[in-house]
Amino acid sequence: MSTLARRLSIVAGILVLAGSIALSRYLGSQKQAPERKTEAKRVTEVEVMTAANQKIASTLEVQGRLAAFERIELFAEVGGLLKETSRPFKVGSSFPKGSLLCSIDDAEARLTLLAQKSSLLNAITQMMPDLKIDYPESFKNWKQYLDQFDPEKPIAAFPKPLNQQEKYFVASRNLHNSYYTIKSAEERLGKYLIRSPFNGTLIQVSIYPGAVVRVGQKLGELMSTGNYELEGTVTVADLQYVRPGSRVKLVSGDIAGQWSGTVRRIGDQVDPGTQTVKVFIGVSGANLRDGMYLRGEVEASSIENALQLPRELLVNQESVYEVRDSQLRLRPVSLVKMTSEFAIVRGIENGAVLLKNRPAGIFDGMKVRIKAPAPALDKTTTEK
Repeated sequence: MSTLARRLSIVAGILVLAGSIALSRYLGSQKQAPERKTEAKRVTEVEVMTAANQKIASTLEVQGRLAAFERIELFAEVGGLLKETSRPFKVGSSFPKGSLLCSIDDAEARLTLLAQKSSLLNAITQMMPDLKIDYPESFKNWKQYLDQFDPEKPIAAFPKPLNQQEKYFVASRNLHNSYYTIKSAEERLGKYLIRSPFNGTLIQVSIYPGAVVRVGQKLGELMSTGNYELEGTVTVADLQYVRPGSRVKLVSGDIAGQWSGTVRRIGDQVDPGTQTVKVFIGVSGANLRDGMYLRGEVEASSIENALQLPRELLVNQESVYEVRDSQLRLRPVSLVKMTSEFAIVRGIENGAVLLKNRPAGIFDGMKVRIKAPAPALDKTTTEK
C-alpha cells in the first residue's frame, strides 16, 4: 500500500470517530433527564387522651412490722414461793383478761394481817365501856360495828363521828393508825395474786413454780393477742393528706388475706435523715402475729381539680407532652403527689390533648400524627 493511501485511511478513521462522538452528544441532549424521587418524611403516630380534671381519691403507701398494742413486763412486788395455777406459767400460755397469771404463797402475810385485825378488835372492845359512859349517843354505832367485825373479811370503815368530842376520843386510842395499817396490809396481800390485765400470751418466763420469788424480781413478759399496731412512715409532703381515723387496707406477702386498719396516732417528730413522720395504724384480725410484715394503702384526703397520669409520662417531674398543631410541646405542670404508678398534677386545662404513652426518641417540637382508634369488631363477624 502506498504512503498516501495509508494516510487517507487514518484520516478517515479519525473523522468517523469524531462523528460518532458528536452524534452521541446530540442524541443525549435530546433525551429528558429522569425526575428525582423526593423521599417522604416519616411522621410518628402517637396515641393521645383528653385531659379532664376531677376530684381524685388519693392513697398513701405504707409498710412495716406488726407489734402487739399492749406488752408488759411482769415483776413481783412481794416475795415468797411461786405456786402452781390452773394454767401453766410457761411461754405460749394464753390468759383471758382478769384470769390468774401466777400466785405467790401468801400464808405468812395472811396470818400477820389476821393478827393485826385481832389487835384492833381488842382495842375497840376495851374502848366500849368508856364510850358508853362518855358518849352514849355514839355507843350504838360502835356496838353495831363491833358485832359485824370479821377478821376474815376486808375491814370496814369506822362509824362516822357524831361530834368533835367523839372524834378526838377515838383518835386518842390510836385506832386510826391500826385501821390504816390493816388497809395497807390488805392491799399488799392482793399483790400475791397476779392477774392478766388484758387477753394475752406469755412470750417470756424468768421463773417457774416451786422457785422462791424475790421482791422486785422479773417474772416474765405478757403480750396482748388480737390487737396489733403497725408502725409506718409518710413523707412530710404527704402528711397533709392523712389524719387520725383514716382507714387502711393491709395485705401480707406471706399469707393470703386482707385486713382493715385505722390510723390511731401520727408522730410529731420528723426523721432528719429520711424527712418522714411515723404513723401508727391499729389493726386486728385472724392469722395476725407479732412481728409480721404488712404493706398497704391509707385512704388519704381527696385532691380537688387535679389530673392523674401514669408517672412515666412526666418529664423531669415538671412537664408533660401535649399535642398541639400536629407537634409535641412540653407543657409545664405542678406535681401534687406521686405514687408507685401514677402522678397527680395540676396546671392542665380540660380538653388538652396529651400523650397516652411516651414513645422512645420523642422531643419538643417533633411532628406527629394522632393515631386513629382501632375500629370496633363486628359482632356478627366474630360470632361466625
